[in-house]
Amino acid sequence: MKHILWLLRWILKAAIFFTLFTFALNNQQVTTVHFFFGNQWLAPMVLVVLGAFSIGVVVGVLGMVPWWWKHRRANQEPATPPAEPAAPVQAPAAIPAYADGI
Repeated sequence: MKHILWLLRWILKAAIFFTLFTFALNNQQVTTVHFFFGNQWLAPMVLVVLGAFSIGVVVGVLGMVPWWWKHRRANQEPATPPAEPAAPVQAPAAIPAYADGI
């Protein structure tokens, strides 16, 4: 079973690679990116798309950093021990001890 999953992962990786490679080959025409004050940048379209994607990833990661720090700090705080040990919870007699998911 592990061998089949390993093979499926590699097939998925290869499919993604060849899809992106074909995308890059199909978008080699030069495009113009217009900036402020009349500045222009001439580059292949695939570089423009890759640059826009990369900038989006960086902005998304930087937007998540405060949330990550907050949760990391919350997980590092020492937990206060309970004042007395909790009594074991017993299930009512009408509910079976197993769960069948229905």
